[in-house]
Amino acid sequence: MSGTSSPEAVKKLLENMQSDLRALSLECKKKFPPVKEAAESGIIKVKTIAARNTEILAALKENSSEVVQPFLMGCGTKEPKITQLCLAAIQRLMSHEVVSETAAGNIINMLWQLMENSLEELKLLQTVLVLLTTNTVVHDEALSKAIVLCFRLHFTKDNITNNTAAATVRQVVTVVFERMVAEDERHRDIIEQPVLVQGNSNRRSVSTLKPCAKDAYMLFQDLCQLVNADAPYWLVGMTEMTRTFGLELLESVLNDFPQVFLQHQEFSFLLKERVCPLVIKLFSPNIKFRQGSSTSSSPAPVEKPYFPICMRLLRVVSVLIKQFYSLLVTECEIFLSLLVKFLDADKPQWLRAVAVESIHRFCVQPQLLRSFCQSYDMKQHSTKVFRDIVNALGSFIQSLFLVPPTGNPATSNQAGNNNLGGSVSAPANSGMVGIGGGVTLLPAFEYRGTWIPILTITVQGSAKATYLEMLDKVEPPTIPEGYAMSVAFHCLLDLVRGITSMIEGELGEVETECQTTTDEGSSPTQSTEQQDLQSTSDQMDKEIVSRAVWEEMVNACWYGLLAALSLLLDASTDEAATENILKAELTMAALCGRLGLVTSRDAFITAICKGSLPPHYALTVLNTTTAATLSNKSYSVQGQSVMMISPSSESHQQVVAVGQPLAVQPQGTVMLTSKNIQCMRTLLNLAHCHGAVLGTSWQLVLATLQHLVWILGLKPSSGGALKPGRAVEGPSTVLTTAVMTDLPVISNILSRLFESSQYLDDVSLHHLINALCSLSLEAMDMAYGNNKEPSLFAVAKLLETGLVNMHRIEILWRPLTGHLLEVCQHPNSRMREWGAEALTSLIKAGLTFNHDPPLSQNQRLQLLLLNPLKEMSNINHPDIRLKQLECVLQILQSQGDSLGPGWPLVLGVMGAIRNDQGESLIRTAFQCLQLVVTDFLPTMPCTCLQIVVDVAGSFGLHNQELNISLTSIGLLWNISDYFFQRGETIEKELNKEEAAQQKQAEEKGVVLNRPFHPAPPFDCLWLCLYAKLGELCVDPRPAVRKSAGQTLFSTIGAHGTLLQHSTWHTVIWKVLFHLLDRVRESSTTADKEKIESGGGNILIHHSRDTAEKQWAETWVLTLAGVARIFNTRRYLLQPLGDFSRAWDVLLDHIQSAALSKNNEVSLAALKSFQEILQIVSPVRDSEKPETPPVVNVPVPVLIGPISGMSRPFIRTDSIGERLGRYSSSEPPLVTDELEDLNLWWAAWNTWYRIGSESTKPPITFDKLTFIPSQPFLTALIQIFPALYQHIKTGFNMDDLQKLGVILHSAISVPISSDASPFILPSYTEAVLTSLQEAVLTALDVLQKAICVGPENMQIMYPAIFDQLLAFVEFSCKPPQYGQLETKHIANAKYNQIQLFAPAEWVALNYVPFAERSLEVVVDLYQKTACHKAVVNEKVLQNIIKTLRVPLSLKYSCPSESTWKLAVSSLLRVLSIGLPVARQHASSGKFDSMWPELANTFEDFLFTKSIPPDNLSIQEFQRNENIDVEVVQLISNEILPYANFIPKEFVGQIMTMLNKGSIHSQSSSFTEAEIDIRLREEFSKMCFETLLQFSFSNKVTTPQEGYISRMALSVLLKRSQDVLHRYIEDERLSGKCPLPRQQVTEIIFVLKAVSTLIDSLKKTQPENVDGNTWAQVIALYPTLVECITCSSSEVCSALKEALVPFKDFMQPPASRVQNGES
Repeated sequence: MSGTSSPEAVKKLLENMQSDLRALSLECKKKFPPVKEAAESGIIKVKTIAARNTEILAALKENSSEVVQPFLMGCGTKEPKITQLCLAAIQRLMSHEVVSETAAGNIINMLWQLMENSLEELKLLQTVLVLLTTNTVVHDEALSKAIVLCFRLHFTKDNITNNTAAATVRQVVTVVFERMVAEDERHRDIIEQPVLVQGNSNRRSVSTLKPCAKDAYMLFQDLCQLVNADAPYWLVGMTEMTRTFGLELLESVLNDFPQVFLQHQEFSFLLKERVCPLVIKLFSPNIKFRQGSSTSSSPAPVEKPYFPICMRLLRVVSVLIKQFYSLLVTECEIFLSLLVKFLDADKPQWLRAVAVESIHRFCVQPQLLRSFCQSYDMKQHSTKVFRDIVNALGSFIQSLFLVPPTGNPATSNQAGNNNLGGSVSAPANSGMVGIGGGVTLLPAFEYRGTWIPILTITVQGSAKATYLEMLDKVEPPTIPEGYAMSVAFHCLLDLVRGITSMIEGELGEVETECQTTTDEGSSPTQSTEQQDLQSTSDQMDKEIVSRAVWEEMVNACWYGLLAALSLLLDASTDEAATENILKAELTMAALCGRLGLVTSRDAFITAICKGSLPPHYALTVLNTTTAATLSNKSYSVQGQSVMMISPSSESHQQVVAVGQPLAVQPQGTVMLTSKNIQCMRTLLNLAHCHGAVLGTSWQLVLATLQHLVWILGLKPSSGGALKPGRAVEGPSTVLTTAVMTDLPVISNILSRLFESSQYLDDVSLHHLINALCSLSLEAMDMAYGNNKEPSLFAVAKLLETGLVNMHRIEILWRPLTGHLLEVCQHPNSRMREWGAEALTSLIKAGLTFNHDPPLSQNQRLQLLLLNPLKEMSNINHPDIRLKQLECVLQILQSQGDSLGPGWPLVLGVMGAIRNDQGESLIRTAFQCLQLVVTDFLPTMPCTCLQIVVDVAGSFGLHNQELNISLTSIGLLWNISDYFFQRGETIEKELNKEEAAQQKQAEEKGVVLNRPFHPAPPFDCLWLCLYAKLGELCVDPRPAVRKSAGQTLFSTIGAHGTLLQHSTWHTVIWKVLFHLLDRVRESSTTADKEKIESGGGNILIHHSRDTAEKQWAETWVLTLAGVARIFNTRRYLLQPLGDFSRAWDVLLDHIQSAALSKNNEVSLAALKSFQEILQIVSPVRDSEKPETPPVVNVPVPVLIGPISGMSRPFIRTDSIGERLGRYSSSEPPLVTDELEDLNLWWAAWNTWYRIGSESTKPPITFDKLTFIPSQPFLTALIQIFPALYQHIKTGFNMDDLQKLGVILHSAISVPISSDASPFILPSYTEAVLTSLQEAVLTALDVLQKAICVGPENMQIMYPAIFDQLLAFVEFSCKPPQYGQLETKHIANAKYNQIQLFAPAEWVALNYVPFAERSLEVVVDLYQKTACHKAVVNEKVLQNIIKTLRVPLSLKYSCPSESTWKLAVSSLLRVLSIGLPVARQHASSGKFDSMWPELANTFEDFLFTKSIPPDNLSIQEFQRNENIDVEVVQLISNEILPYANFIPKEFVGQIMTMLNKGSIHSQSSSFTEAEIDIRLREEFSKMCFETLLQFSFSNKVTTPQEGYISRMALSVLLKRSQDVLHRYIEDERLSGKCPLPRQQVTEIIFVLKAVSTLIDSLKKTQPENVDGNTWAQVIALYPTLVECITCSSSEVCSALKEALVPFKDFMQPPASRVQNGES
């Protein structure tokens, strides 16, 4: 306003008015003077007003009638120029709002006249418009007149005028209603609107309306009258009217001013009473035949009303329904039903098209649809309008596809039209549009040969109609092909989009409201509970109502929608269209899911699933759902027949993949099109975004995805994600590049789908898991009985789901793992493998996941997670077990430190591996165990240690792989070491645990049961370890036994001190002796068959080539180990109470081993025997030995009192110190010593039994006869000295006798000739074997003991001498061993021993032994000659008697050394013994010795054996010297003491000397040697001795002298005889030489004579008998006679003999003198 009232504007207005008036006056000056005058007076009037008034405009308005008058008169002239000028001036005044009501009335009247004269029509319209729009001064009759004027101009002959008038009418009608709205606005604050009362009976009651409202009312009422072809009430002067224009005006009013009708009941009344009946009447079918409508007063042009009116009616209906639905419920129901009917196939195509467009307008208004549903569908006896609309659309779409092709050109235009909106029969190249030679595909639907293009008709969500807007068309338009289909398609899409977004929005609001109220309710700030309850219940009611509406809407529309969408999906050839259809199906499925409408949800999902798979694909899950049961029957709703059309198979889609169907027997291949892939992506999208509402339909979704994944050849990879892989069998999957690029995307979405399961609630998650499980069960069933590649989709996805839901794994763990365990047992290996892969991955993930609270504080969860791992042990497939063990290994590597209570399970898995399960399994399991032992013992609960021991032991017993068994024994050693190092902590923990268990057991009233029960738990742990090793010690494999044995004894040795004292009892009896028994049994029953090789190419040493020999080694090891424990731990064992019984058992074992027929075992038994004998008895202080004890082994000792359960501090020190401490604290009782003694005597008895049994010669001999070996015998004998130390106090003659028997037997045992080279280096070396050494040592120990022992012991000397002398005899007479024939060692054929030939037995070379024995005898005799026992028992005599044998044999002795040693020994013994004998001469104890001695001398000096031919001269001389020594002994030691010696003996000696002095030794000498071989020295010595004793001046008795004289005379007489005989023979023989022998003899005699004379000279003269001299001299003549002999030798001897006679050449003395003297 301000623009026109500003001073400048006003000034301008005045100027313009004045100029207008001037112009008018100029124009009218000639023709119309009155007008000119009026114009001029007008100028004055204006000037006056301007001068007088300050408010110029108001003044102008007041006087406007006068101001306007000149212009009105100007118009009256009907001169065009003037008229135009005037109208322009009037418009200017109007625009400045300076026209009063009266002036306006005048102006309108003037315009009416112009109109009737058809002048300036456009200007008129313009003026009217300005007049009505600038202000509201025109109303009532004036207004109606102005409106009629415009109407009248609308029907002129001029087209431009008509159109302008139409526009003006529209604007004017709008202005009228706008005024009313403005009026309402002004009055709104002043007065409340009366409440709408529907249906006012008085339709002309407008008195209550305000002025503008009244105008509007009158106008609207008349418009209705006109359209209905009735006379108007208010628009007086109307001449004609068209229905089309009337309907358009009605529509615009209804559309633009709905609030007018809704707020004023008068208007509402009009709507109900006038508009609706009018519309219904016009719609009625009779109208088809009525050709037009006109009032009687104004005949209308004939027109075809059908299309334009119908179309406009539809527009009106649209507005009515959209704007006034709430007022016109019943009427709308009729309209909607009509609309639905217009879609029928028998209606013209254009009608169907506009009807679809109208329906589209509703489809984009979900709130409206909701109202329909509430008002009709949900009412009991009402039409189901909403359902009908949807179904009608569906039928409409189907009908378009099913219309029979009408291609006949002769048909009428009408018929042609009929077909246009629908379809044409698809030509061969349907939809192909050639562009530059290429072919592009138009978007279209195609179904069973019907091809319908898709047109782009609208923006999504807005219903922009095409034919409803064709207001200028009179004839029905030609509808382009596919238009109706496209609109219907968009209707469906918009319908779905609207409904879903609306319902979901409301659902969301309800949910958030619930959320907020529950939040508020929980907060304490709520004022009163009542309020709270009130609001909640209201909300609940509201929600229940809303939910009912939502459900009804969905239930009403889903079936029709699904039918239509499925058909379109099948027919669609355009990707975008397909996408839209799928999106609609998806949103519907999700909505149904959210509302819990299972049937409809499943139906939509089934549709998508079917779209994803190739046509007619046999997938049972899709054919059994409820949706499918409906698919083949017609579904009729109130006459609307909706057929579910089955998919057409001839698809024109691009094939993008060829694969195999997932079936038990795949028949050929199936093809996937790009549409299938598109559907698949929708399906994935659905599952991904709406998983929470899928519920049971997961089954459908997953089954379909599984099949698709299979056809596309996706295979599971780690973590369960599917990756493209090759199909395993059948024709390979063929994929186009398009799909190849898509595959990673699909696999990614698939994975994301399952990842998103973490956002599902628990129930939905369970649905998903159940669906996957049942899918998997199907796959398993399918994979039974064939080894084809199974479908692993379900398993892989179970894994993926489990992995992403770790945070709440407990709720799904049992069903998940329970199913996977079933999969693991499947016979199909690939299936199994994936089951195991999934299961182990889940377990590993579960353990590594960061749970809240952490696993360490949630033991139940940890055990829950580990339990399936344990369950896998019940599955026998090795591949599964391998996976299980690999999993354990990884768990150990990652989680080992935090397993805690899960250890028993994990260890149980390792321990569950059985022997028959293959090497790789055992190896993997063992790897786990090794890891446990090396890294995790400290972290596991101590109660699990026993399980570790058991498991390690069980691996030792596995016989698949020796190395594992051996390593497991090593592990047991490591474990024991760990126990030792961590003893205290383990013990504490175990005791604590034990106490807890004890308490539990007491509460339950059961007895606590565990192995080795009474022992404390820590000891039980040790005992379990020992027991395990004990089992391994009797394993069938020798290497295992050996290793286990060594380990067992090492650990008992190293760690045994940790045990409680009482536990040792169990160790001895339950572990060690039990083991010994088993080993003994196995050894004695072991097979003696030869084992060819040790598996593979391992050669076996001959000492181990039978089972028996291998067991022998075990026996050896075990026995040695037990003995060592007895030895080192005796101080612990002895106080145990039954030690002596244990000792006996041990001795019994030693004995049976020693007597076993196996050299190795028997020898080892003795070694063990030796070991236990080294045990030192405790000694008292008083008896502490000055020398250290025999053995000095460090032994751990308990120090300090043992109080409670605490372990004593352990110290190691020598036994000596321990004994000291032991004795000082509390002297042992005498009974201990007695007990000790008993132990040792038990040992002696055992030794004796072993000795006597083993050395007893067998009765018969064959090649298998067992003869004890030398090392065995040696060891046996070597034991004696040690044993003797312990029993010497009670050792008596009987025992000595027993010992002697054993020594003798042992020494007599021969050796096999193949062994002799090792025992004896060679025959010639005089070496003792170790056995012989041992025997002598034993005797030596004895004699030394006797030596220092008490008197009563010394009576044993003679027995020892006897024993030794028996050995001496062996030098000449080797001992016999039973009936065995032995060869002398020199004859044994070592070098030709053939294998398996019976070994020859070789007697040993006993000479060195006998000689050594002899030396011992001599030494011993030297010490003991004077002992009473030695004297009494005639030891000397026995010695002489024994020596007589070798001495008499002399050269015949086996060894030359023997007789030489015998001589020297004899000489030494006699030099000691003879004085003793002389001493005891009177007692007669030696009487029998002398003859023996004489015989011995005789036999030796005059031996019958001949010296060997090869004896050298030097040797002979040396031997002669020995003989000389003997004679010297006689002359020095015997003859001087003749008076103490028996006469006979002396006589014998003399005879012997006599014999020696002349005896010629040999008659076989060669000439050259003769002078040497005659033992001249010996003879000389004999002679000299004879002479010496003959002429000894010490003769005490005449008897002795007599002997000497007699001896001399015999000697001389004999010489005389020899000489005489020689002379005689010489003479007789003549020239012939005499026999050599005789010559020798004569020479000897001659030498003897010279010797005799020498001797006589040396002797004291008074000792020589005169008679003797006479005999000597008497020889002379005889000698002289010999001079003639021819032998030079004799001559030289004769010379020597004659020379001494010169001493007899004296002058004869006088007789006197002679007689005097």
